[in-house]
Amino acid sequence: MSSILPVAQRGERILTVTASEVAQAELNSPWLKELAAAMHATMLERNGVGIAAPQVYVSKRVIIVASCPNPRYPDAPEMDALVMVNPEILEKSELTVLGEEGCLSVPDERGQIARAQTIQLRYFTLEGVAVEMSLSGFPARIVQHEVDHLDGILFVERI
Repeated sequence: MSSILPVAQRGERILTVTASEVAQAELNSPWLKELAAAMHATMLERNGVGIAAPQVYVSKRVIIVASCPNPRYPDAPEMDALVMVNPEILEKSELTVLGEEGCLSVPDERGQIARAQTIQLRYFTLEGVAVEMSLSGFPARIVQHEVDHLDGILFVERI
């Protein structure tokens, strides 16, 4: 059973700084796998569809994207949880869509945010395998929201 971690709240410094890259030597390490498991458990406990390491007080470039219907996002599409290490958005579509976003670090606020409809991204798995993929719709929105966290940006700054 993975532990549930405390979640940083708006106003805390960790949410305003650029997170460090995960080093090559840290890939496939027990601590990285434990961090990912605890992040996932914390996200599920709070009905999130994504989470970034800075939200649990770890300033590293690790996010989880896990779209699925829950009380906060009843219409979210189903997808398997993806742990992305050092994610990088390579391309964004010019077409943007407005959509409602919320955040575990800003619990009582939601807002309409314009995000690219489709993104092309590259990331590493926990084991260090490089993956390139294209996402669109809600999963693409989650990635853009979580990558913002890695860059010290909260969604409320985009309203």
